[in-house]
Amino acid sequence: MKRRLRTYTKCFGFVPGLSIAVQEIFVQKPKEVVVSYRNVNHPIHLRLKTSDMLTFVHVFLRGEYDVDIAKTPTVIVDAGANIGLTSIFYANKYPDAKIIALEPESSNFALLKKNVAPYKNILAVNKALWGENTTLEVIDPGLDKWGFQTRKRNDEEPVVKKAVESITIDKLMQDSMLNHIDILKIDIEGAEKEVCETASAWIDKVGMMAIELHDRHKLGCSRSFYNATNGFDAEIHRGENVFVVKRSYMTEDMLKASLKKDGNNACLN
Repeated sequence: MKRRLRTYTKCFGFVPGLSIAVQEIFVQKPKEVVVSYRNVNHPIHLRLKTSDMLTFVHVFLRGEYDVDIAKTPTVIVDAGANIGLTSIFYANKYPDAKIIALEPESSNFALLKKNVAPYKNILAVNKALWGENTTLEVIDPGLDKWGFQTRKRNDEEPVVKKAVESITIDKLMQDSMLNHIDILKIDIEGAEKEVCETASAWIDKVGMMAIELHDRHKLGCSRSFYNATNGFDAEIHRGENVFVVKRSYMTEDMLKASLKKDGNNACLN
């Protein structure tokens, strides 16, 4: 309780943080609350008794996506956007960027739409990123609101309880009339394996990728990702995220670290 109270008061101020901590003790099921955070232009909706609070801590308090690049991004894709926190972080840091937020799960998507509604530069899309354009199942393995997974439909099962359309990166770019993506964030609970296996169609058009790898859910995720990103020049680790950056997007610090390794991939913490 003390640790939670310290975290919440640090994020939201003493009185709001205390109120949220007390509510979380007594509520029996998820309850929506509205919070404000420094340097974030609009209030954010979160669900108590879910992974939303921990996601907030990762994105805003720990700054796990706060990696600077040499170019000001104009196009950002947030795949596995959950309730929109990473998209909101990027929208406040890069207010002129076009941001596409993909989220396949319906309850997360409903809150995503609510959270990003004030941001005219964020487009919320209820689709799953995948290696082909098809229909998938959304499954709940019991890992809370940030752990929903997608898979191909089992034809032996007569009914798909939760179906969602999938989309590939190249189809997304075509539909959105994009010729590049400056930042591609991927946190899709193992589906990165299928996405990266088909990367040859779009990988040359991406400046930086930020990805959470899920080999614990599906073998081959890391292998697929690293095979796809051989053309990137720097590698950065922040929390559970791996960032790979192309040379034209590298800051001076990234470039210096890369040169120290004789031209091999830089690995920064």
